This record gives sequence, structure tokens and C-alpha cells, in this order.
Amino acid sequence: MVQNRKGDRRERELVNRLDEAGFAVMRAPASGSATTRELPDVLAGDGTVFYAVEAKSSSGKPIYLTGEEVEALVYFSQHFGAKPRVGVRFDREDWYFFHPSDLHVTDGGNYRVKKETALADGDALSDLRDVEDEEEGSGSDLEAVLEAVASGVLSVEEAVAMLE
Repeated sequence: MVQNRKGDRRERELVNRLDEAGFAVMRAPASGSATTRELPDVLAGDGTVFYAVEAKSSSGKPIYLTGEEVEALVYFSQHFGAKPRVGVRFDREDWYFFHPSDLHVTDGGNYRVKKETALADGDALSDLRDVEDEEEGSGSDLEAVLEAVASGVLSVEEAVAMLE
């Protein structure tokens, strides 16, 4: 229960930070349990770019996401027309963002972000506005779907449906 309160607080913090950065933003409270549909934690857009964000926080230990969480994020993003992002925040650090295809995949098919990886390789909140050289025609969504198929998270049929 305490972890849920901390996660809720961090999600609200992220919503406020995105709002301050000029995004229209909404949080899907209890996204994992409020509905049978898999929803991202936060939706944000500025009229030009739209993001579906799965938010995770940690005191400093590595953050893990299940293959199903990442699959649901990519699936929702594809159908909604948003760019999927995993937002991570470690205590006493800022928020950092990753495209799912940039996350480390464990042998068990889960995804991991270490604090040092977030600090070194994560995109800052300000980077979410700088998208002209990213994804437009780069195929990173395609790469994410292909990696999900390769790791067994998505079936070939599901991948085809997502890319149609």
C-alpha cells in the first residue's frame, strides 16, 4: 500500500512537471487495476507530439517492467497515435524517459533500467519537445514491435495487426 501511495505521488509529480513544460496532460489513476484495459499511466501532448508514458520510480534499485507492461504500452501507443515512453525517476534525481526499444531486455523477457543508465542515457523532460530528428520515419516503433516479437512478448499476428 505504501508503494502504491509513493507511485501515485510520483505520477502526480510527473503530470505537474509535464504541465509546467507546456503539455496538456492527464493521468490514468490506478491504470493497472481500474479497468481490464491496459492503459498507460500518463498521456501528454502539445498539439505536435503525443506521448503515452508508463511511469516507474525507485529509491535507487533497478526498475523492472514486465514484458506485458511494455507490450501494453506499445500496443496502446500504436492504436492511440502516441509515442510510447517509459518514464523513470530515482530518489533525488529528475525524470528520465526511454523508448521501449532502448531498454535492456533481461533473459526472462522483462525490461530493466538501472539508475546509472537513466542518468547517462535517458532523455530529460526537455528532450520530449525536441523530436524533429526522432522517430519520424526512423522506424523506432517498428523496431520496438520487432524486438517484442523476437523476445516472445508479441506473436507475429499481433505484430502485423499493430503495424497495419
